[in-house]
Amino acid sequence: MNERKTVILVADDEESMAMMLEEALRTSGFDVIRAQNGLEAFQKVQAQSPDLVLLDVQMPVMDGFTACQKIKSDLLLRHIPVMMLTAQIGVNNKVTGLERGADDYVTKPFDLQELIARIRTLLRRTRQGLEANPLTRLPGNITIENEILVRVESRQPFAVLYLDLNSFKAYNDTYGFLKGDEVIRQTAKIILKEADKDRGFVGHIGGDDFIVLTDPETCEALCQRVIERFDAIVPSFYSEADRARGYVQAEDRRGKKTQFPLLSIAIGVVTNQYKTLTSLGEVSSIGTEMKHFAKEKKDKGSSYAVDRRTDKRPL
Repeated sequence: MNERKTVILVADDEESMAMMLEEALRTSGFDVIRAQNGLEAFQKVQAQSPDLVLLDVQMPVMDGFTACQKIKSDLLLRHIPVMMLTAQIGVNNKVTGLERGADDYVTKPFDLQELIARIRTLLRRTRQGLEANPLTRLPGNITIENEILVRVESRQPFAVLYLDLNSFKAYNDTYGFLKGDEVIRQTAKIILKEADKDRGFVGHIGGDDFIVLTDPETCEALCQRVIERFDAIVPSFYSEADRARGYVQAEDRRGKKTQFPLLSIAIGVVTNQYKTLTSLGEVSSIGTEMKHFAKEKKDKGSSYAVDRRTDKRPL
């Protein structure tokens, strides 16, 4: 199977410049998406999540500064590196770009070889710092930990959702890793769409494990929406025969043939709404505990569990 190429979005209303950039990038091994203005660029970033964005500053409908600011203001998109391109010379323009969240700034005219080198450097630096999951393009563990720490230290109300799929290993063993990867991608899309309604942060820990950071006041409604949408799509992952049976037969971890129910999702929720949380370790420990508590109900389908304890009393 061929590896996925790195995708770069080029936004420039000057056709000759856009064509030159596209040709140079494709020759260097990148895939390219084109946009003719800032609004179209932002919409394509939302829809296709490229690996890097090249934004011209002066464009119709929406300029590059505004498009950059919109990308960097979106919790689901801000991990994508943005490089600004401009014919304007001056410190003020560069400062404006950087203040809007740009990761790098290139003044026209530029040397194409140098531009490609700077793009590769920016991609490498971003991937090292972000650890974006290659399957879903969602932020990985370093970014997830930083996001949780910011909320812990700020003492502002927050909730962390730990999401995991039940019977996923059995599904992978039965249908293969390609089908399993598609389940992961579809699950990520559901979580992203529902979390975005509450401006939540979504991260991918790895495998079938996800994280959402959101408002404690709306976290249960979010859990319910994710469960409803996930349960609605699950039958489409299976053959007609397996759907009719309501289970697949696969080996358990001891090698014994076992009947596994259709996929469901378990969500454990930890929040500082009821008690103070003082460390990343505490958040992780409680969230994992609550997720396991939700997974115990897997025979009954998808479920979620919220930690409402105010002291050390048992659940």
